[in-house]
Amino acid sequence: MSKLEKRDEIVRAALELIAEHGFHGAPMALIAERAGVGAGTIYRYFENKDVLINEMYQELEEKIFPVITEGYGELKAFRERFLHLGTALLRYFIQNPLDFRYLEQFHNSPYGVATRRERLLGVREGCDVYFHLFEEGIAQQVLKDVPLPLLFALSFGPLLAAARDHILGFIELDDALIARTIEACWDAVKR
Repeated sequence: MSKLEKRDEIVRAALELIAEHGFHGAPMALIAERAGVGAGTIYRYFENKDVLINEMYQELEEKIFPVITEGYGELKAFRERFLHLGTALLRYFIQNPLDFRYLEQFHNSPYGVATRRERLLGVREGCDVYFHLFEEGIAQQVLKDVPLPLLFALSFGPLLAAARDHILGFIELDDALIARTIEACWDAVKR
């Protein structure tokens, strides 16, 4: 197994274990076992578990960004861009339930809180297409003039709940229901 393949196996094992058992239920030794590598091998790629967790988040963000922005630049109207991003993100989560479950763990942990705080304060850069869209919407008076965290909650809260319920088998999100869900998110934030 090449170095890149070993690293990929470690990341995949960590993703699965963290999605299944949370951060505390995924010790490095168990990740190594699931990846089929020695426990010390992980430390050749990641200094510690915190580095692994943060790098995994960064890699997922970089993986999702091109998916949700494909075709985005061609859309002109603000509403259409909002609907495009929401639809693409919800579809991504449905198609990649492990990624979704990892991101939920991350965002509801101290790691995610720190990342969110840094982004909202402008300290941390990243794939911030939503951040820029929301700033533009407030400036153009297209969106409700409420604090940015509230716009994120009104936009993502229902979307995340729908993705979670779909993954758990409580609802079946087809194209029509995805469109209605994203429209409801739009209705929550538009002026």
